[in-house]
Amino acid sequence: ILSFGSDEPICRLMCLGNNEIKSRAVVKYSAAPPPTTYALLQEKTDLKLPPANWLRESPQLGPAGSTVLGSSSKSKPFSSFGMAYDFIDSIGDDVDVVSDSENIKKLLKIPYSKSHVSMAVHRVGRTLLLDELDIQELFMRSSQTGDWTWLKEFYQRLIDQKWQRKKKSKEHWYQKAILSKFLYYSINGDGAAEPVPDSDNTDEGCGAEEFGPSWPATFTSTASDSEESAGLRNDFVRNILWTFEDIHMLVGSNMPIFGGGRYPAVSLRLRDNNKPINILTGIDYWLDNLMCNVPELVMCFHVNGIVQKYEMIKTEDIPDLENSTFSTRVVKDIAQNILSFLKSNCTKEGHTYWLFKASGSDIVKLYDLTTLCEEAAEEKCQNPFTLPVAVLLYKVASNMMLKKSQNRKHYGTIRTLLLNCVKLLDQDRHPQIIASAHYMLAELFQLDEPPEEGAGGESLRAGGSEDSYSDEDDEEDPEDLPEDSDENGSFSTTLDSQDDSKAVAIIKSVGELSVPEKYKSTHQIRPIYAFPVSQDKEERCRHVLSYVLKGLKAVDGSIKKESDLPAADPNTPIPLKYEDGSKAVEKGIALLLDRAGPFQEDRKHPTRSGMIPGSWQHRMKLQLFFKASKAYYVLSDAATNLLKYGRALRYIKLALQCHDAYCSVSSTLHSRVLLFHSQCLSLCGDIQLMLAQNASNRAAYLEEYSYQTREDQEVLHSLHRESSCQAFNMASDLATDPEYQLFVSSKCYEAAYELLTSGVVKEHGPEQLAQVLKRLGNIRNEIGVFYMNQAAAMQTEKEVKKSVSIAEQEIWKKSFSCFEKGMKDFEAIEDSTNTSLLLCNTGRLMRICAQAHCATSADLSRGEFSPEESLYYNKAIDYYLRAMRSLATRGNHPAVWDSVNWELSTTYFTLATLLQDYAPLSRKAQEQIEREVTEAMLKSLKYCDLQTESARQPLYQYRAATIHHRLASMYHSCFRNQVGDEHLRKQHRSLAELHYSKAVLLFLSLKDAPCELLRTLLERVAFAEFTMAGQSSSGAKLKTLTGALDILTDTRHAFLLIHKELLEDYTEVQTQTEIEPTAVAEALPFFNWRCACGYISRPTFKLSASLLDIMGKSKETSQDLRKEIVDLHKSGSSLGVISKRLKVPRSSVQTIVRKYKHHGTTQLSYCSGRRCVLSPRD
Repeated sequence: ILSFGSDEPICRLMCLGNNEIKSRAVVKYSAAPPPTTYALLQEKTDLKLPPANWLRESPQLGPAGSTVLGSSSKSKPFSSFGMAYDFIDSIGDDVDVVSDSENIKKLLKIPYSKSHVSMAVHRVGRTLLLDELDIQELFMRSSQTGDWTWLKEFYQRLIDQKWQRKKKSKEHWYQKAILSKFLYYSINGDGAAEPVPDSDNTDEGCGAEEFGPSWPATFTSTASDSEESAGLRNDFVRNILWTFEDIHMLVGSNMPIFGGGRYPAVSLRLRDNNKPINILTGIDYWLDNLMCNVPELVMCFHVNGIVQKYEMIKTEDIPDLENSTFSTRVVKDIAQNILSFLKSNCTKEGHTYWLFKASGSDIVKLYDLTTLCEEAAEEKCQNPFTLPVAVLLYKVASNMMLKKSQNRKHYGTIRTLLLNCVKLLDQDRHPQIIASAHYMLAELFQLDEPPEEGAGGESLRAGGSEDSYSDEDDEEDPEDLPEDSDENGSFSTTLDSQDDSKAVAIIKSVGELSVPEKYKSTHQIRPIYAFPVSQDKEERCRHVLSYVLKGLKAVDGSIKKESDLPAADPNTPIPLKYEDGSKAVEKGIALLLDRAGPFQEDRKHPTRSGMIPGSWQHRMKLQLFFKASKAYYVLSDAATNLLKYGRALRYIKLALQCHDAYCSVSSTLHSRVLLFHSQCLSLCGDIQLMLAQNASNRAAYLEEYSYQTREDQEVLHSLHRESSCQAFNMASDLATDPEYQLFVSSKCYEAAYELLTSGVVKEHGPEQLAQVLKRLGNIRNEIGVFYMNQAAAMQTEKEVKKSVSIAEQEIWKKSFSCFEKGMKDFEAIEDSTNTSLLLCNTGRLMRICAQAHCATSADLSRGEFSPEESLYYNKAIDYYLRAMRSLATRGNHPAVWDSVNWELSTTYFTLATLLQDYAPLSRKAQEQIEREVTEAMLKSLKYCDLQTESARQPLYQYRAATIHHRLASMYHSCFRNQVGDEHLRKQHRSLAELHYSKAVLLFLSLKDAPCELLRTLLERVAFAEFTMAGQSSSGAKLKTLTGALDILTDTRHAFLLIHKELLEDYTEVQTQTEIEPTAVAEALPFFNWRCACGYISRPTFKLSASLLDIMGKSKETSQDLRKEIVDLHKSGSSLGVISKRLKVPRSSVQTIVRKYKHHGTTQLSYCSGRRCVLSPRD
């Protein structure tokens, strides 16, 4: 029958005269039924006669009834560990002491008793575990097992006598017998007790449900474990959380409690009427009642086994009994002093300390048995406490990890607990605990996921003989024992001073324990251990991998080695290298997806290394492989952020190899594993993309990729025990071909996408799916741009363009297909910004197609503007308009909007320019061409953003000025050639004048386009000269000539700018160029003279054209020179450097560069496609 304490703790305050003792007891667990009324025995009842129910198992008496005549009345050596395992939440922080109530009483009676004390002390956090160290029992066992032989030898030196076993007297067994019979008589008085069913299984189930399995994957108790852990089970009738003043204790008690009627809870005692109650017995009774929260004591007196009378005593009155008076305040001081003494000196977790006081001695000594054992050159297993302590350290650390809201602040403590646990154990004997501890140590360094649910094993619980309830025989009266003897065979001989140096600490006199605050704890009661958290991700991951490797070694060492590792897995095909062509790549991808499948057949046979599925080795390896894969993933991600792409690829390859080994061992892959695997594939795709974009550093990346640490090699060796680790070689190999790297990157993303859209993972990773789609769109854009650049390069390499080759068309199709797929990916996640950028790149591709259809001859001359060119330019315009509609407004993404706006303006301008310069007069009428040119020019002008301040504003201004100049020249030509329709001629004249004036204003605002300004001004003078020729009145002619003179005076500004630039060029180059700075200076007086004479005629225009040729225009017509200037500019060279290197005037360089920017992508250079706005790593 199980019952638990109520949520309301029962608090009892004891007041004795001027002394006030605070005591509170909360029953945490009870296996006893509710208290029942005890039977009041009649006077003269003979207790020497057994009752009918004697020694039958009774739930009311518990172990106190069935084993009261057992072979041992002492506590088992590991009783505190049994309680600690069951109440692991309280260990390490909340509780100061865990022990049997008998041990607590024995410690608090040290100043009053001459009996010997021998206890084992262990520290876990701030908690001390106290267990009786029965010297007699241990030495008897040592003769059979060989354990504790070193302690036996040390003990004999300590007392300077040979140890002897003392047999217990007949009086001892007589007193135990009548106590047992008295308790059975007192059960309801019916003379019978029904046996109760064994509650072992119930206890086990309740414990598992209440406290849950240990985390993350503790060991399961086997037959050998059970033998080693005998006595570790919590067999106390009740476990009580007792607070005595400021000391919190978890105690186990087997004291029977009776109740009923006006006495809800009483304890029952049997006393010899001829022997008065002494101070030791009084303290014993008082402490028992305090611990169990029993308010009253019923004492039955007998003489030679014949019942005489009953007497009821309140618990608070016990300290004032005659012949048993003691101060509760002194007992409190003793408790505080002993606890402070132990906490100050038992400082090392994992060590076994021995608190020893010889019989009749006033000196208490504390020894570190672990240190003594090491000095004796004994093995770890020679200390029977080693395994229970290690298990407890592990369980406490495991429990702290489960406290999600608090575990971060306890990481230092958890790490210390686990490291001490590992130190205590031998890897060959306890590989399971060591592997689990190392896995938990690895978990401390990565906090990105909650502990795995359901991964733990069963708690370590093993059966043993039941503990017995002892009334008073442990502390017999001083007169009952000779001063030179002890129940355990110890002697009160004077201690040898030569062994005092072996003691950790000594209490020189037990009387000191009664002095208030005589001993104060100098050791931190709540030790705060620093957790080595580094900001360096690589260092943290290296810690993780070191622990994972130790865990793998522990697991591998426990697996029976039947044969050497096979050379390769016959069921795993080896993917071919990328040089073997696309078919090999496709096979590798198919294998990759097959490995990543969510379902595989159930595994019933041993793995490659011989592991049995479902075994602890199998479960632990799965966790360790997954942890190693995560560590390598983080390392790869960190290396990627540092631009160390060779190192990043090496790490992601190891991460994928860990996953391959995981797939080889696991029968099914859970959703969290598949989600993480998709992250690995995405990161691998990112790295391959970065390698393709940074091909110039391939040698450094190869060196990084080839390097491997010894730790990585050992991890890989452990992986090869389970798998050939070749499933993902194709994805993680370092290739030399950028096209192949882009292809592999896209396939990695596609594989990740297939994983995330599978049934198992689909509901768990919507955010991750959006990221993968964004990466897919990005890589398809990159591949499309790659093919687009190839198409542009093929055009540049062709000297004579006659027709489009099949190879060019295939490249266009590949590029277009990638752009279309990328647009679908971005549309699926409603990413309008990147969709518009891919539409913009598709527009660029259409422009390249248009340029490819431009036929040129050997002398670089070209024919009329073809229909194919018109078709592709109009397609480009459609894509740019779609991009604008996708963005909707500039506010959604100003940078992208401006980019698309510029490309659209450029395309309209290019279309209009080609129509104007290479008019298709064989197919269309001149008037139609003029209308189309005007329409395209005005649309280009519409998209010229002259108001927004940006880096493109000067280019927009230059383009707008050029458009106005071209329109003015066209209307000028129409005005000259138009005959008959006077109204139309006037319209053309006014339009020409309007556009000339706008062009001049814009060129003047630029201040760096003097040649264009001069040409426009001279054309305008020629326009005025032609206008004057058609005028008849002198006044009109005079007005026109005056206007022409005003225009000529404006040319002075242009000549000054040209003069300034030529002086700068002359200073930089310091060599003779095609024109001396004086050429312009000499031309200025000539213009001034013509202006003064008022002589303006056609030679003026000819002179201006001649001057422009002198200023380097003839060189600009050189195709090779122009290409070289553009290439140097794209490589980052400044205008001055280009001018010096090619010995070309700076102004000419500036003109060519400006035209290159102005017209966008030309046939002279590669087409730089636009990349996605958001990085693929986002």
